[in-house]
Amino acid sequence: MNTEDLKSLIPAVDTRSLVDRVEMNLMDFFIRRNLKPGDPIPKELELSAAMGVSRTVIRESLNRLKTMGLIESKKHRGTIIKSPDIAEILQKSMIPRILNESTLKDVFEMRLILEVGMADLIVSRATDEDIEELFEIVKNESLQTADTLFDVDYEIHFHGKLYEITGNETLKSFQSLLLPIFNYAYSSGLINKHIETKHYVSHKELVEILRHRDAGKFRKGMRWHLENHFRRIMVNSDDSAVNDGGTEATLNSPEVTSLS
Repeated sequence: MNTEDLKSLIPAVDTRSLVDRVEMNLMDFFIRRNLKPGDPIPKELELSAAMGVSRTVIRESLNRLKTMGLIESKKHRGTIIKSPDIAEILQKSMIPRILNESTLKDVFEMRLILEVGMADLIVSRATDEDIEELFEIVKNESLQTADTLFDVDYEIHFHGKLYEITGNETLKSFQSLLLPIFNYAYSSGLINKHIETKHYVSHKELVEILRHRDAGKFRKGMRWHLENHFRRIMVNSDDSAVNDGGTEATLNSPEVTSLS
């Protein structure tokens, strides 16, 4: 009898630990009961009796769920369901020095994509006061070129304000999560590669584009503002489909030229 025939006759053994299985059963219980943030869950003793396992196993499973941000303990209320903070959960494991190169580059690219994609939110939600605050942040910033690595202080303040303008709390949390990765990617030399000097849209130019409240132009401006970062990513990429020739066409397009 071959292996496939045996598999159809003998059920596979669940090799997960007891704590793993209890954790999954608890999550399934929360879903089936349609529990919402703020709803209490049964006490350790009740769960132990209902599931036929020790309180130690229950406690370890609950601690895992707390680490995941799914539950929390409240004084006089016991343990309740919590709406998890996605960025906070990721931040616990997002330590630049222990991430491999591939993951660092993926996270770096994710930040660039997010900032281009949130341009419409920025244009629709920015107040006149927001725009003036952006101008105040960068009015003394020195002129940079595509060969110049970003200034950390201006980068944090300016882009942090852009995330704030979106009004999206999850995006704002991601900004604080991604900036250390962004900084480390440069300081470690991961994408610190020489690229041919090209004109790009500066922080000051972005502010002027934003004053006109044109979402399309601001989106293109954001993409071009980040062009030097994208180009360094491409220099490190083995993808020959993206090369300087393709970027050159983007640089010289009428839409981009009109933004500068």
